[in-house]
Amino acid sequence: MKLRKKAKEVKAAEAKERRLSASWKKILVTVLGCAVILCAFIGIGKNLPKQDPIELETVTDEIADEDKEAPFEVAAKGAVLIDADTGKVLFQQNAHEELPLASVTKVMTMLLVMDAVDSGKISLDDEVTISERAASMGGSQMYMEFGETHTVKELLKGVAMASANDGCVALSEYVAGSEEIFVERMNKKAKDLGMRDTHFVNTNGLPVAEHYSSAYDISIMSKELYKYEEVREWFTTWQDTITVGLPGKEKEFGLTNTNKLIKQYQGCDGIKTGFTSDAGYCLSASATRGDTHLIAVALGCETSPIRNAEVSKLLDYGFANYETHVVAEKGQVMEELQIEKGTPQKIKAVTNERITALVEKGRAESINSKVKIDKKVPLPIVKGDEIGKLTVYQDDEEIAEYVLVADGDVNKASFTQLVSRFFKKLF
Repeated sequence: MKLRKKAKEVKAAEAKERRLSASWKKILVTVLGCAVILCAFIGIGKNLPKQDPIELETVTDEIADEDKEAPFEVAAKGAVLIDADTGKVLFQQNAHEELPLASVTKVMTMLLVMDAVDSGKISLDDEVTISERAASMGGSQMYMEFGETHTVKELLKGVAMASANDGCVALSEYVAGSEEIFVERMNKKAKDLGMRDTHFVNTNGLPVAEHYSSAYDISIMSKELYKYEEVREWFTTWQDTITVGLPGKEKEFGLTNTNKLIKQYQGCDGIKTGFTSDAGYCLSASATRGDTHLIAVALGCETSPIRNAEVSKLLDYGFANYETHVVAEKGQVMEELQIEKGTPQKIKAVTNERITALVEKGRAESINSKVKIDKKVPLPIVKGDEIGKLTVYQDDEEIAEYVLVADGDVNKASFTQLVSRFFKKLF
């Protein structure tokens, strides 16, 4: 009996041990499973697409700038003042508010047309036939008839000076095939330029839902348009004439610039006015004094005189407090390189644009720059290839970096040329 009792106790103890072992195994498996799942989530997290940190930083900076108190107020729903060379913001008031922009839309229309001219797709002398749709446009127009023809240059002049809605549609159809396709390209260009507060629906700014921009975005596309020197002549011409009408019915049509500031404000050289009942009075204005070029934008003003006065106030503030320091002119030689295995053996590193820095007045001496040439430039080199950088500093802080390019071609020297150079060095 004792032996049986002892055997039962041993079996019970063994069973209890097995149950405890099984429990520990379950706990261990559960812990290991949780660990595997956690590691999997970490791995997935690492592979998930991340938002560009530069974009986040840019958004943060803009919000921070919006929070800064402006030195004064302007009677506009949205306003901004920028340096036209560097894009530096000097003043802003509701600069990123989405607002209707009326005919200021035409800045982007003209920009895309000039891009097409610059790329060689079209020329300023091309003849454009006016479509029935273009001729039917209301509002500001050149009163062109269906079937008549005009050069791209004439149409651009009409858009720049007289804010011609019919000219916008005619140009868009010629460049893209239809206004709808052209508008798609307008929105793509806006995205490429970083205009995040903008959506276009037409080429001329006639009232329509979901057609808007912001003062800041308008300053960006205005800055881009002004890289084309041809447009400056049209923007600064006060009056001109153009012949419109079908053959045998031609008549002279007078063009008068809608931007009165080109006559009223010293240095004003553009750009575009706009007005509709929903947008109010709008203006993107450019002004240049000496080396300083500024762009001021005001949207949603109550009257034309108020619009002009507020834009003038912005420009006055800019010219009174800031000045432009020219670091280098376009094409300026910054350094000469010796290319031992090239022919020719020397090449110059030059700027491919005018380089400036905007500073508070009296602080021009705080600007300095450094040239850095690439140590190993692969051959052959083609004129315009990047071969170095020019970094601009204010005091010790880097504020901008620009590309330096080759001023000519350099090919690989032949074996015979290399041998000849070797012996010339010896003797």
